[in-house]
Amino acid sequence: MVTVHHRTVSTGGLDVFWREAGPADAPVLVLLHGYPTSSHMFRHLIPVLAERYRVIAPDHIGFGRSSAPSVDEFDYTFAALTEVTARFLSTIGVAHYTIYVQDYGAPIGWRLALADPGAVDGVITQNGNAYEEGFVAEFWYPIWADAAERTDETRDALRPALGRAAVEWQYTHGVPDPSTVDPDAWEHDIALLARPGQDDIQLALFRDYTTNRDLYPAVHAWLRTSRVPVLAIWGRNDEIFDAAGARAFLGDAPDAHIELIDGGHFLLESELDLVATTITNWLAAARLSH
Repeated sequence: MVTVHHRTVSTGGLDVFWREAGPADAPVLVLLHGYPTSSHMFRHLIPVLAERYRVIAPDHIGFGRSSAPSVDEFDYTFAALTEVTARFLSTIGVAHYTIYVQDYGAPIGWRLALADPGAVDGVITQNGNAYEEGFVAEFWYPIWADAAERTDETRDALRPALGRAAVEWQYTHGVPDPSTVDPDAWEHDIALLARPGQDDIQLALFRDYTTNRDLYPAVHAWLRTSRVPVLAIWGRNDEIFDAAGARAFLGDAPDAHIELIDGGHFLLESELDLVATTITNWLAAARLSH
């Protein structure tokens, strides 16, 4: 049975918590989580992948068990989260890796790749967007409105996204049988969102999300020139990033493997075995296991 370690390291005055498993000398997989969760979303996947890989899953600043300074103490932007992640990887001695990105993890992963293109050996994107085609307009409209108008009214319109109903919806929508999703997953997130200051943290990141769109042309150019292997494995019923976002990778990475699965945004909760098998087979075929 694989042993999963739960560790914390200080970098730049901030504590980064991460989960790690697998041989120390194995190829590295860096798992970057989305909103509103943490490395907790990978709790079942890590032991499966760790049979052949060194698996590292950090909590972003403001999430999980990592430091969560107030918005007055830390600039909650995706650029700032990426800087901490890059320092964290350097601190623990990771120079080359394949990234698994989901939701918020995607723009952090893209920034890591653009800053150090040679460090990223492969990309696994699970409902992690890099194209305008992926945005579901109805979901994203209030976020774009807040980023553009920056008023108290547009900011407050996003507060329901922090609530119980919205968090549970992220886990259950698009899932053929919602009873397969463990309620502990969203209860874990809801408890962390209830911490003092979390509303300001998450609303700041909502407002900053539009900066990620500005990166997309550079990400596309990196995919074309690097020819990095890409697996886009997607819950095709996701009402946040729809399946068009997965297929769009073929425009810049024509050899990308696109896998659309009958599920929603948090695919690992309902289709863990299928996702894990697809990933391990793809890693072997892409020769990322040596």
